[in-house]
Amino acid sequence: MHGVTWLGNAGFRIRDGERTITIDPWRLCDPQPADLVLITHAHKSHLSPDDLTRICGADTTIVCPQGCEQQVAELGCRVFSVRPGMTLEVLGYPVEVTYAYNIGKRYHPRSEQRVGYVIEVGGRRIYHAGDTDLIPEMDEVRCDLALLPVGGTFTMDADEAIEAIARIHPKAVVPMHWGNKAGGIEDAERVRDGAPDGVEVVILEQVQS
Repeated sequence: MHGVTWLGNAGFRIRDGERTITIDPWRLCDPQPADLVLITHAHKSHLSPDDLTRICGADTTIVCPQGCEQQVAELGCRVFSVRPGMTLEVLGYPVEVTYAYNIGKRYHPRSEQRVGYVIEVGGRRIYHAGDTDLIPEMDEVRCDLALLPVGGTFTMDADEAIEAIARIHPKAVVPMHWGNKAGGIEDAERVRDGAPDGVEVVILEQVQS
């Protein structure tokens, strides 16, 4: 998947020329400086101060949900605090903040306003769904590439991810949030095999120790 590296769990690195965008870095084995960091919520496998310290500098910008500001304040970075439904432009990148929550699970309640993102990079709209189930708000998401959780337990499972793809209509999908605490390669393969015609599902090998 050109320019996109899976860091394990929900973590990704996106290259845009000389710039690097990192999403939910955790347990990095290959830390690289980030120009922009997007955080979906405060769980330690998504907001890891130790990993942020390794990739953030004075020129790094962090976007995170409201309530996470104190955990990143000591890094000395520029911080944007967001909530679902917001739109903003960061370092020239249009960013839409999406809803991400569980239905019938206790891990990610809607009331806590955890988020996903649609960020436009090089003319390509990339949707990172965050830790979410299949939710009604996905009907409004439009993207070229969708990074979707598939492992179940804490997020939607493979079958729900297939339904999400049918709603979102991306050109390509990368399964995430499998192979750690929930789900396995079989879930990613189920999504690949069950995706609607015309959608490319790419199972990336994670760069993680």
